[in-house]
Amino acid sequence: MKIKKATFLQSSPNLKLCVQTQLCEFALLGRSNVGKSTFINTLCNNKNLAKTSNTPGKTRLINLFEIETTSKPFMIADLPGYGYAKVSKVEQAQWQKNLEEYLLKRENLKSCIQFIDARHDVQKNDFQMHEWLTVNKLKCFIILSKCDYISRNEISKKIAQISKYFSTDVIPFSSKNRFYVDDTLNYLENLM
Repeated sequence: MKIKKATFLQSSPNLKLCVQTQLCEFALLGRSNVGKSTFINTLCNNKNLAKTSNTPGKTRLINLFEIETTSKPFMIADLPGYGYAKVSKVEQAQWQKNLEEYLLKRENLKSCIQFIDARHDVQKNDFQMHEWLTVNKLKCFIILSKCDYISRNEISKKIAQISKYFSTDVIPFSSKNRFYVDDTLNYLENLM
């Protein structure tokens, strides 16, 4: 599967205001600054498609993208990151409520994609998020992001470790050199 065109559709504060489509959808989850927006840009070969920032917590809305491919079209939902962000507890609680509603009630949601930074140990909130997904019977696989910062040997060790922790598939991803883009697209295609 190859991407022909990728379009930013909408930013929405909650599920009720999200555009409705019949396309299968993949929701991106991860700690703030884990590389979800960069992943979208790399996957779609368009560095300006999703806004990226070095400041954690910049994604504050549900950002929807429509992806046209040589196979089937699909949607990506870039969700606000969990963990560190310079916002009030009240705003964080609202994000969490909107996030949970989206994940539990979005009808076309095919799978969640949880992002884990290859450079660091798995964090407590990564475990908590994965446990929440499991309890709520939501399909999920892991993208091991920022693999361009560690060696191939370390990547293999991280994949084995995270697969053991979470009992799910782990796909490495590198935005700098676009390694694993085809593997990721093939994996998504098999889920559709």
